[in-house]
Amino acid sequence: MKAVIATRNKGKIRELKELLADFGLDILSLDQFPQVREIVEDGNTFFENAMKKAKTVAEKTGLMAIADDSGLEVDALKGAPGVYSARYAGEDATDEQNYLKLLNEMKDVPTEKRGAQFRCVIVAYRPDGKWVSAEGVCRGRITSSPRGEQGFGYDPVFVPEGDIRTMAELTRDEKNRISHRGKALEMLKKKIGELISEKNDIEVKEAGLKDFEKERT
Repeated sequence: MKAVIATRNKGKIRELKELLADFGLDILSLDQFPQVREIVEDGNTFFENAMKKAKTVAEKTGLMAIADDSGLEVDALKGAPGVYSARYAGEDATDEQNYLKLLNEMKDVPTEKRGAQFRCVIVAYRPDGKWVSAEGVCRGRITSSPRGEQGFGYDPVFVPEGDIRTMAELTRDEKNRISHRGKALEMLKKKIGELISEKNDIEVKEAGLKDFEKERT
């Protein structure tokens, strides 16, 4: 059975593929659907953005779509950057530019007040309008300088609770076990079975993919 991850972010695609491996899904990404244009994430919450992406991609492709929206919420910054995490330093900002801006804004914040959390909301949406959602949170703190080469986003400046390493210093398996995205997917796994078990739904998705591929040729 095919499902589309509603992102072109290679880091997210890799993580979601690994976390969804035991469902036996044939995971596709938006890179395989060039006719689906970039979806503007203009919601005020992670849920609004995830729902918009999942619904749009499901309707455009005829396949079940899985979309997430996630970000970093820093206590000392009253929850910022939040839904603006990916563009904190500007619309085309790199991961490094984003976390360096964050570190600069927190340069005078003492260690005991550097608490933060990653939050993730995931939505799985079928073309017939049925959907489920789940949320995950990973608490931790912001470092004073970046460390590590793994991961993406703010991983080099975030130390999860119970560890001394940043997310970027963890192995992928270690990160998946504790991450906000991993926790959200664990919750989603308890709900998603009903969306992928109906034969008619599978037939609709397969037909939708074939129709989409005909449009491209």
